[in-house]
Amino acid sequence: MKTITLSLLVAAGILSAGAAQAADEEALAKSKNCMACHAVDKKLVGPAYKDVAKKYAGQKDAEAKLSEKVIKGGKGVWGEIPMPPNTTVTPAESTKLVKWILSLK
Repeated sequence: MKTITLSLLVAAGILSAGAAQAADEEALAKSKNCMACHAVDKKLVGPAYKDVAKKYAGQKDAEAKLSEKVIKGGKGVWGEIPMPPNTTVTPAESTKLVKWILSLK
């Protein structure tokens, strides 16, 4: 019984840590104005982050490609409206944001 209880507590701690980390990434996205055009689960000006995760699932170069796009901007992949460059986002922040986005399902 103690083993099961301990296992459940450890699992709960891991889940709580994962939820806290996701909250950190979402806060970063808000602080960098990403959420002005994107939402996790619905299209705004740009695609929903969950749609981005689905589109790029399993692509080996997705993280690098999207990290660069966050900083430099892009156009044509999701329609006519271009994504402007995000010059205030550092490469490390971009990678952190993209890993979070790609983890959404």
